[in-house]
Amino acid sequence: MTELALSLDKEGFLRRLSDWSPEVAERLAENEGIELTEAHWAVIHIVRDYYARYRISPATRVLVRLVREKLGEDQGRSIYLMQLFTGKPAKLVSKIAGLPKPANCD
Repeated sequence: MTELALSLDKEGFLRRLSDWSPEVAERLAENEGIELTEAHWAVIHIVRDYYARYRISPATRVLVRLVREKLGEDQGRSIYLMQLFTGKPAKLVSKIAGLPKPANCD
């Protein structure tokens, strides 16, 4: 998929969920200055699984709880997520995961 083929909104979120792929995630992360590691991918998969089940992107508290449940206490902390996805982790991981922006997320 070429750069021009990606349809993004004004905040850089994909307009069509079906456009997402791991390669697209790499490009979206690169646009945010992030090089995806296994740790990033673990969180991305958790968020995509949550969205597939509930049809909503998780807010920060939910994201922290999900990561704690799936990856353990050390990773299930907001500081850990902020280190991976700087600024607003719920918003940024949703963007890279090709999902809509979480509700109440500016």
